[in-house]
Amino acid sequence: MSADITMPQLSDTMTEGTLVKWLKKEGEKVSAGDKIAEVETDKAVMEMESFDAGVMAALVVAEGQKALVGSLLAVIATGSENPADVKKKIAGRASAPPAAPQPASRQEVAASRKPAAVPAAPSAHFAGATRGEMREPDDVGHGATRHTAVAVPPLHQGNGGDRLHVSPLARRIAEDKNIDLHALRGSGPGGRIVKADVLSYGSSAASPPIASTPQLGSGQTQVIPLTKMRTAIAKSLLASKQNIPHFYESIDVDVEDLTQLRAELNDLLEPEKIRLSLGDFISKAVATALLRHPALNATFNGTEITRYGDVHLGMAVSIPDGLIVPVLRNIHLMGLKEIRQRSVDLVDRARAQRLKQEEMTGGTFTVSNLGTYGIREFSAIINPPQVAILAVAAAAKRAVVFNDQIVARTMITLTLSADHRVVDGAVAANFLKTLKASLEQPGLMLL
Repeated sequence: MSADITMPQLSDTMTEGTLVKWLKKEGEKVSAGDKIAEVETDKAVMEMESFDAGVMAALVVAEGQKALVGSLLAVIATGSENPADVKKKIAGRASAPPAAPQPASRQEVAASRKPAAVPAAPSAHFAGATRGEMREPDDVGHGATRHTAVAVPPLHQGNGGDRLHVSPLARRIAEDKNIDLHALRGSGPGGRIVKADVLSYGSSAASPPIASTPQLGSGQTQVIPLTKMRTAIAKSLLASKQNIPHFYESIDVDVEDLTQLRAELNDLLEPEKIRLSLGDFISKAVATALLRHPALNATFNGTEITRYGDVHLGMAVSIPDGLIVPVLRNIHLMGLKEIRQRSVDLVDRARAQRLKQEEMTGGTFTVSNLGTYGIREFSAIINPPQVAILAVAAAAKRAVVFNDQIVARTMITLTLSADHRVVDGAVAANFLKTLKASLEQPGLMLL
């Protein structure tokens, strides 16, 4: 029985993909697990692997050609089949739309025995332009085994996608000052970010842009076509705001004591060269609060609310061509040190567009942090099917009343966006109350 290779749906918004390059030619042997093609989705260029062994009988879609999700890309002749005979059989149905579902293939049977996955988290900042959950289209029919290739980590990196080259001292200073290293241009050898780059950034009144943009002269215009990722983000932003009744609640949190605790812990972690950030404490506090308020650690499909006993935290990350939300799974089981190490790794690989599929899916709640840009307060757009998202602004000294005196304290404003179809105002307020208490009295996270 031949095995059909069809265009997989790698996100809810993906309707088509582009066949960038075939890695196997007609007549070439294919083994299970071989990389057979490169496909461009609305996220990145990804490799496809074969489930079956045999001979590549026919390449239906040419390189550079677009194909709808579920449409036939190629056919593999398996067993004792003659590849030439297989190619003749598929000639009349290459461009036909997917037929009605056939009995499950062995891949589907195997998949059905696995535990149900958490609904995929969107892969775009604020609105979740795409959901990375892999869905297999209907069988093509005609007695062929449907074969949706597995997508593996992206191949091609965007501009600035390489790992950062940073001196240890520069990294430490940046973490102490809560400065995003990706916003800096290195002046050291090979573009290495050095101490002077971080200090000059920190002394600047305004944060420099992540990437320089050429200025336009008088009378000039510039037309910029939307990338697939930006198009997906735009569609999902619109859909989220149109279909989800957002409401917003903000709370000011005194993190003066927390910043002192952070400094003390960083001194203890100095031999391990680990520097905790304020964001790590916030992530830990969010996970703790979500366990106590599961109504926020949930997803909604329009008819059913699903609450989760585990916290899989999405972290909105900007990349050159758009935004992506890597997921820190089971963060509620992690200590601060592990959160720091795992977060740095995820963010670095997200910006390099080298995340695995499971690291972009399954989020139950998202945090968007613009503190490094000096933003005092902002609101974020919900990542469906999640029901809430937290916007984290900058921590800064403010004049506040403390012990009946006006003093300077380090304050931060947190804004929760919630889906009013699922979450009521009082429920959201209680979540923020718990979050505030955990950050102002970090010992509560140990209870």
